[in-house]
Amino acid sequence: MWRMRVVHATGYAYKSPVTASYNEARLTPRSDSRQNVILNRVETIPATRNYRYVDYWGTAVTAFDLHAPHTELEVTASSVVETDKPEAPSDDVTWDELASAAVRDRFDEVLTPTHYTPASRRLERVGRRIIKENDPVQAVIAAAQWAHSELSYVPGTTGVHSSGLDALREGKGVCQDFAHLTLILLRGMGIPARYVSGYLHPNRDAVIGDTIDGQSHAWIQAWTGGWWNYDPTNDSEINEQYISVGVGRDYADVTPLKGIYSGEGSTDLDVVVEVTRLA
Repeated sequence: MWRMRVVHATGYAYKSPVTASYNEARLTPRSDSRQNVILNRVETIPATRNYRYVDYWGTAVTAFDLHAPHTELEVTASSVVETDKPEAPSDDVTWDELASAAVRDRFDEVLTPTHYTPASRRLERVGRRIIKENDPVQAVIAAAQWAHSELSYVPGTTGVHSSGLDALREGKGVCQDFAHLTLILLRGMGIPARYVSGYLHPNRDAVIGDTIDGQSHAWIQAWTGGWWNYDPTNDSEINEQYISVGVGRDYADVTPLKGIYSGEGSTDLDVVVEVTRLA
């Protein structure tokens, strides 16, 4: 078991004073069978009143709004989380069970194409090839490995509005693109699959107490009788180094910070993520 502290700070600078802004932050890690959130707070400068709710997908949301003119906004989420290795699902399903009306109806939302995960004939052909040689669990790993082999990891190459197919055309992307591309392939094969946002401590042998520059990360969950996690960017199952925050159909359901404001012009955005292994 690991215990980690994550500090995720986002700063906006506006060209002229903003008179009102309404915001939602999805920056609170989940408490589940693999993770226990000991502490979480989301603070803003200027200070705001906020309220919390859990969205449709089970992600904790902190909502806040500002009504005094401001030229900067800083949002800082601090969390302490205990993590463990996930347990493998106890049940497996067959391809026939995945194709059944009951399963397709139950998981319709995470089988349907989205803006970031559009349908693709080419990927459906790849999926048919994978199905021939693998059971559903092996097929998830094969799909992630295919995405991993098709994309080079190059920070800053794709924008937050790029789909998995955009990244495939470029042949490069970031964790979000690896996840979206894998989701297109899995859904095309009839495997229910979700996008996961969170954090990854990059160092397996982390020194306790050392703070390092961490990163937001994304991976996938697939349902093959139960939900389980796989990271296509690193071609591995997840372990204690991963902290999960949100799940949804794609990036749009788990955007860390989104909002609307009244005022002119563009903003400068600065994001810093620091991760410390505490135990």
